[in-house]
Amino acid sequence: MNVITADTFLPLELVFNPNWWQHTAGISFEESFYLDAETRIHNDVIMRRTLHQRYRDLGLGEADPQPRPVIGSLHVAGGFVIPALLGAHIRFEAAAAPQPEPVHWTGAEIDALQPFDWKNRWPLKQLIADMDRLEAQYGYVVGDLNTDGLLNAAYHFYGQELFTDFYQAPDRVRRFLGLIGELIAAVASYIHGRTGSYSIAVNRLAAHLTPTPFLHANCSVQMISPKSYREMQLPIEQQLAERLQPFGIHHCGDNLQRVAAEYARLPLVYVEAGWGSDVARVREALPDVFLNLRLSPIRMLQCTPQEIAHDTERLLQATGPLEQVGVCCVNLDHGTPDENLFAMFEVIQRYRKYGA
Repeated sequence: MNVITADTFLPLELVFNPNWWQHTAGISFEESFYLDAETRIHNDVIMRRTLHQRYRDLGLGEADPQPRPVIGSLHVAGGFVIPALLGAHIRFEAAAAPQPEPVHWTGAEIDALQPFDWKNRWPLKQLIADMDRLEAQYGYVVGDLNTDGLLNAAYHFYGQELFTDFYQAPDRVRRFLGLIGELIAAVASYIHGRTGSYSIAVNRLAAHLTPTPFLHANCSVQMISPKSYREMQLPIEQQLAERLQPFGIHHCGDNLQRVAAEYARLPLVYVEAGWGSDVARVREALPDVFLNLRLSPIRMLQCTPQEIAHDTERLLQATGPLEQVGVCCVNLDHGTPDENLFAMFEVIQRYRKYGA
């Protein structure tokens, strides 16, 4: 199993929602934000400068950012590439993350799915051409793509019948998830080979870790039982973990402790604990992984600085030893008080002094 190390004790990352960026920096998240190279590079400079101007005391951003050949934004979360490759229409909006629209294939259409030449499908065909051109111009490419997760992607094409077919047509579901897993592994491996990172577009905290882990997005696992996860999804994740190392899991649900013992069957080096999870039980089940503690963006928007400081301290105290721990808050909304972010940071700085 790989071991990952952080660039600082208790690394911290903040990821802001597209509506925050539009109101704060005038950035639009239409299709060009993701798929036009010049727009990506221009916005990347704006975003790094904006973060420094507003949150340099938190260690964010750059004072004088220069253009760099970015292929996937390093500053927002949200995955659409895998659903797009499978044929979903993607809805882009000026102040929202891209949203794959549901397709709802029939059982026969799901059974008919076969591996395909993903390098020649939108949007990878366009992005690969961008990478070739930017690499020829700059000599390198940075950034990566959010390659989503098995259940997340499957749901766009299956709908709620996905979960009934766990019992009524399990072989169909396993085959479908397996094909999605192959696609995720192929795309992630290709991007990593071009840029050197897998999943900063899943969570920016990955950029603080060496080697940078692959993060599999298990947002939807909170909707199924540990038994269903073990029988339907775990074997495919075990195959993914053999190919994509070091392997990590993004679990944004509030019930990580329910499935942590199943995750322990993986060669796992990183896991995100969604807000509301029992991090003491998670740490007991996963004693050696890097544990990324997620604070609530809703509470960050609505609560007082004192409440946010308490949230942060309570998480850190419950986790135990902090050598393999990070903190993040993802999808911070427009209107989030800066005072709340600084209250969180002050607690982390105090704990950093303890660990120095």
